[in-house]
Amino acid sequence: MTISAFEHPYLSGLLGDEETGALFAAQADIRAMLSFERALALAEAEEGVIPSAAANRIAEVCHSFRPDIPGLRQGVAKDGIVAAELVKQLRAAVGGEEAQFVHYGATSQDVIDTSLMLRMKGALALFLARLSELQSEFDRLQQTFGPRVLMGHTRMQAAIPMTATDRLTSWSAPLERDQQRLKALTDDGLPVQFGGAAGTLDKLPEKGAAVRARLAAHLGLADAVQWHSQRDRIVAIADVLSMISGSLGKIGQDVALLAQMAGEIRLSGGGGSSAMAHKQNPVVAEALVSLARFNAVQVSGMHQSLVHEQERSGAAWTLEWMLLPGITMATGASLRLSHDLLSKIQSLGRDPE
Repeated sequence: MTISAFEHPYLSGLLGDEETGALFAAQADIRAMLSFERALALAEAEEGVIPSAAANRIAEVCHSFRPDIPGLRQGVAKDGIVAAELVKQLRAAVGGEEAQFVHYGATSQDVIDTSLMLRMKGALALFLARLSELQSEFDRLQQTFGPRVLMGHTRMQAAIPMTATDRLTSWSAPLERDQQRLKALTDDGLPVQFGGAAGTLDKLPEKGAAVRARLAAHLGLADAVQWHSQRDRIVAIADVLSMISGSLGKIGQDVALLAQMAGEIRLSGGGGSSAMAHKQNPVVAEALVSLARFNAVQVSGMHQSLVHEQERSGAAWTLEWMLLPGITMATGASLRLSHDLLSKIQSLGRDPE
């Protein structure tokens, strides 16, 4: 039994998404944090801040280092963050004179936020690919059923006839806009985080900007001035993800309602009932509605994280760790389920008279 339905032994069969979940696994976070430490050492050596021999040693150890996970857990319980204990263990593994150059000039927030950006970059790329696949499904449905007739409904009452094209457009158009919003985020580039203790790069007064630029290049992230207490970028990501799941939830709601009306839609598969063998429940459609509502609730908490006091907030930062993975997982599951739902539409509307 787990707390999260996304990782539950059997609820995840409906609500989980393995590709998205892999980006939030502990090992993925650790790999990303070690990528930061490796790239930081190399960037600082390239700018003459630390010796090249030390950077090479750090890079070598980061490649194969496996931290003591129970030790990390104890460290988080004490420090409230994982980076302090991780850096301690990494320095011990590097050893010798080179150990002092591990994490040089950085702070815990730099490594943790950059790890998040590296993994969110993977998530956004995955979601863009899935949105493209959905548009291909809409094209197929349009070609197959576009001219057929559906009854339009306003305020849950029958209104006037419309075509399947009208309904499909109401589903696909918001997702096209969501895709553009998501693409704008990726085109701008997710930013590296590197500011040092209080965001001033105090240990690198002359080389700070150059090291940050090299660090970003090594990691494939955008170079940006530190944003320790400026959380608008992360909230913007959460907003777009919530809009995607909301757009998909509208499709789920419509399909569930269409399924009530004989002849409006026919789906392959469907969910069974333990009590009524004749039923085929619109399970996937209903799940899309639930996931949309889940994200709509969670995204309000992300806006709370904008109240990030002074140069660093433990409270607002921790709130992000609790909310953003769930929002991302719900979006990944919604995209997976939507493709499954659209692919199972065998009939939509009726032939014109």
